[in-house]
Amino acid sequence: MEKKNEIVICLGSSCFARGNKATLKTIQKYIDDHHLREKVYFHGGHCFGRCAEGPTVTVNGKIFTGVDEYNILDILNSELSEY
Repeated sequence: MEKKNEIVICLGSSCFARGNKATLKTIQKYIDDHHLREKVYFHGGHCFGRCAEGPTVTVNGKIFTGVDEYNILDILNSELSEY
């Protein structure tokens, strides 16, 4: 069985209030547009403990802070480049 990439978006109140709702939609669209539904496990998580640096997303365990609906595309393109 092939190991899936994992994307976790912080759904804590601070990150969500700072824009992770829009980022969540952007990630979902990216996964669909690139036909990655079977290769990516995308889910929400609660507070990563970096509230002051948020919004926060992790990709395969690597933490990204200050994420928004625009720079997430660069992050995904870089981290999921093999697909």
